[in-house]
Amino acid sequence: MNPQDLPPQLQALRIDGQRLWDSLMALAQIGATPKGGVCRLALTELDRQGRDLVIGWAREAGLSITVDQIGNVFMRRAGRNNSLPPIMTGSHIDTQPTGGKFDGNYGVLAGLEVVRTLNDHGIQTEAPIEVAFWTNEEGSRFVPVMMGSGVFAGAFTLEHAYAATDSEGKSVKDELARIGYIGDQVPGEHPIGAYFETHIEQGPVLEDHGKTIGVVSAVLGIRWYDCTVTGMEAHAGPTPMHLRKDALQVATRVMQEVVAIGNRHAPHGRGTVGMVHVHPNSRNVIPGRVKFSMDLRNSSDEGVAQMDAEIRAYAAQVGADSGLKIEVEAVSQYPAQPFHPDCVQAVRRAAERLGYSHMPAVSGAGHDAVYMARLAPAGMIFIPCKDGISHNEIEDAAPEHLSAGCNVLLQAMLERAG
Repeated sequence: MNPQDLPPQLQALRIDGQRLWDSLMALAQIGATPKGGVCRLALTELDRQGRDLVIGWAREAGLSITVDQIGNVFMRRAGRNNSLPPIMTGSHIDTQPTGGKFDGNYGVLAGLEVVRTLNDHGIQTEAPIEVAFWTNEEGSRFVPVMMGSGVFAGAFTLEHAYAATDSEGKSVKDELARIGYIGDQVPGEHPIGAYFETHIEQGPVLEDHGKTIGVVSAVLGIRWYDCTVTGMEAHAGPTPMHLRKDALQVATRVMQEVVAIGNRHAPHGRGTVGMVHVHPNSRNVIPGRVKFSMDLRNSSDEGVAQMDAEIRAYAAQVGADSGLKIEVEAVSQYPAQPFHPDCVQAVRRAAERLGYSHMPAVSGAGHDAVYMARLAPAGMIFIPCKDGISHNEIEDAAPEHLSAGCNVLLQAMLERAG
């Protein structure tokens, strides 16, 4: 549907920002922390209370509820033609141990606010509309991350997810059963016509540019490595500089190149060294071995592959120049996930119709939309978060930005739902 096909009364439709804010603040009371954040880990008693609250609101809005075997919850508003696959939105309501009020929760409650707004105005869509929340997106209690949507998309099996345990040895399956959220539906046996997810950016780009809406085109691809440089321990005093095999000094050259590669592949390249182990880590011993992490990201698989080739070639050259052994071991990778052009354009058109400042954006973090994009046309909407801070109790977002993102979601979903 083109923007001119959206009737004027629908183009004028706006959500109730105060109602959205009040819902966010009410959910944030479940697991509230003294510093103003939220600790509501997946499949805990607090998660059950949060799920029950959101589902209660959904029932009050007239939605029917389906739960699948990994505990994903689908809240459905009927359309005129219920044989059509639903236009879906959603996110997650589990949090980090020191999480905030908005990460994930905003995407779920924005979807609920879209439904409430359609109800207020008596608007019926051609296709059904659904609001979903996915199990254990954060991965802070159980791994893998994005568990519910990953099982739904077939990225890993239900049995693999069920067998995951927390630090106390409690399994996903047992904890799902304990809180009463093992449903009947087989994950993935649930149609999706299109999927949208609204989210705080979790970074500083929108705020830095003074923009209200990020029109997300893709999620960055990621490659993780362990790099080990092996030299020779020796006494820091008696060993002359030109006779040393200093693993740390050689390793820092590679570390600097990781960052340089990220800068060379602007604007979406990322290069990070976040973890370093120095052996023997003694004040007066020349380091004999250094092991460190490397994290490379880009918006396309081709971009990530080029960064991979560059760091491997550089490490090989530094090894040859220094005479030290340098090993680069790939430990994990996630492909880049572009979003569907139709959904990206629906978000952009909605922002333009509504008069919100906007800019193209990519997501450097993973979201449930990554897995949904494998199954159906998908898109994401970003709004700013204060100082770009997330996964932190001081995570914050302005009410007017929360409303703006929800208004964009409303109009983008109406385009797709008819």
